[in-house]
Amino acid sequence: MQTLTQQLGYDPTAKLLIVNCDDLGSSHAANTAIHRAMTSGIATSATLMVPCPWAQEAARMTAGLDVGVHLTLTGEYPGYRWRSLTGAASLHDADGFLPTNSPAAIARAKPADVRAECRAQIDQALAWGVDVTHLDSHMGVVQLAARLYDVYLELAVEYRLPLRMVGPRNGRLLGFKPRAKAAARGAVFTDDFFHSWGKDTRAFLTKRIAAMKPGVAEAYGHPVDDGSELRGYDLENADMRVADGRCFTDPAMKAMLVKAGITPISYRPLRDLQRGLKAEN
Repeated sequence: MQTLTQQLGYDPTAKLLIVNCDDLGSSHAANTAIHRAMTSGIATSATLMVPCPWAQEAARMTAGLDVGVHLTLTGEYPGYRWRSLTGAASLHDADGFLPTNSPAAIARAKPADVRAECRAQIDQALAWGVDVTHLDSHMGVVQLAARLYDVYLELAVEYRLPLRMVGPRNGRLLGFKPRAKAAARGAVFTDDFFHSWGKDTRAFLTKRIAAMKPGVAEAYGHPVDDGSELRGYDLENADMRVADGRCFTDPAMKAMLVKAGITPISYRPLRDLQRGLKAEN
């Protein structure tokens, strides 16, 4: 059986890396930082938070770039909130906004409402002209919760989109075998996922890239430009987001990928594979 790298048209010894920017559309400062990371840095991909106020700008700004949908069922900032597109009661807290954390969102959400909302977010991105390349989940709500994961997988199959998948080790800890379920439905996903939230992204990537084995992996970050906008809404992780922006645009990071023999790709080839299109390198 061919490996994923072979199915994508590469040698089985190839090391392929997707570098994704999460939270596109969350703010103007995120949009500008992510655009720069994708056009002059190491980022190959981004995912759009469709319910956010700056999402339409992001869709216009990244026209022609490889962008997926960051399925959004939470709004984590205390003074900067957003609502769902569909208005379902089970998706909102007592203040009428998406819940501030994943456990609260998972506890309240009805799968039917989640399905309708996530479909609306994908459809809105498509209506804005985004050539959606893949799906992932903001704060893991539909990716990590067993009763909502089936919705996530169902939409990936329906729209013929690859999906972000937890790494093999974390997948075994979830209790519902997400990789096996996705493979059985014909969904495409990476061999590994470098989870760096809460860590120094530069140090983490340097270590993981040096140890990367043949296959396809995804790394991610949250680039945002520093300034009053970011400092006004993110009261806990602003420094990390600024550091991610600098990391993803540092020429030394690009040189490190080259030295390690890593080939940057986006989710587009995985989408083409899922849709039965011929791989082109």
